[in-house]
Amino acid sequence: MIDWLSLPPLTALRALAALAETGSTVAAGSRLNVSHAAVSQQVKALEAHIGVPLVRRGARSLELTEEGRLLADSVREGVAGIEAVVQRLKGEEQGRAILVTCTPSLASYFLMPRLAEYQQAHPEVSLMIDPTAQLRDVGPGAADIALRYGNGDWPGLNAELLVRSPIAVLASPDLIPVDLDPSPAELADYPWFQELGTTEASDFLEWQGARLNPTRGLTTLPGNLMVEALRSGRGVGAMARAFAEEDLKAGRLRLLHEDVRKKGYFLLTRPDRLRPAARDFARWLLRQARAAWGDAT
Repeated sequence: MIDWLSLPPLTALRALAALAETGSTVAAGSRLNVSHAAVSQQVKALEAHIGVPLVRRGARSLELTEEGRLLADSVREGVAGIEAVVQRLKGEEQGRAILVTCTPSLASYFLMPRLAEYQQAHPEVSLMIDPTAQLRDVGPGAADIALRYGNGDWPGLNAELLVRSPIAVLASPDLIPVDLDPSPAELADYPWFQELGTTEASDFLEWQGARLNPTRGLTTLPGNLMVEALRSGRGVGAMARAFAEEDLKAGRLRLLHEDVRKKGYFLLTRPDRLRPAARDFARWLLRQARAAWGDAT
């Protein structure tokens, strides 16, 4: 029998779980639609109720203790189970579309050319594709699956490598002939293209000790238009190399430099909450990536 009166307040448990998922009181407050101060107060109240430190407080960061992580995982698991039962009772689980959020470049170059095959094999499954440069939440009430570029470090999420790909600095040979080998500092004086929602061009140049020349121009555009823009010969650009391989092999683009600090594109899901249909679709995506690019590991 549960001793209901001895349990901590649900709002405090929810604040701790959101902090574990997001890694910061600001992001947790945004998830819960409260202030970051309210999240901090709830966690402190929870520590007082239990009598155990749940968070290590540094000068600029918060980190859950082992006890805090154990309690947060238990809360998330329990709430996920409640949500699953509620949705099943309401009859919403089966008919709800699988929401996939990804960058426009990944949607254009990888996802869209393959969706017809999936939909032919699974006509009963509804999909909703959200191609955006903005980072969307993953989990209940948000996206089922996210496909994002990085190092695989997303707190609270499972991350499986979809394709290993450095950031490639590219240009048309019409703009930079093959007999030229410009340094990053020299490239800073060219016009540049950059994917909307990223800072890959400026990040690469700063990493190399250079800065974009503001008088030459920086054009920001959706990722699915990057290859076409680079082919035009009107500027240099930085993008995931995986999406430019065909143009590199055909000689339509030149590889000038690479930024290998990040691994590539990852498939992100919530470890405690993934519907069977979404889990099957995630596995299909991984198979498609292996068929297109080989083993990502």
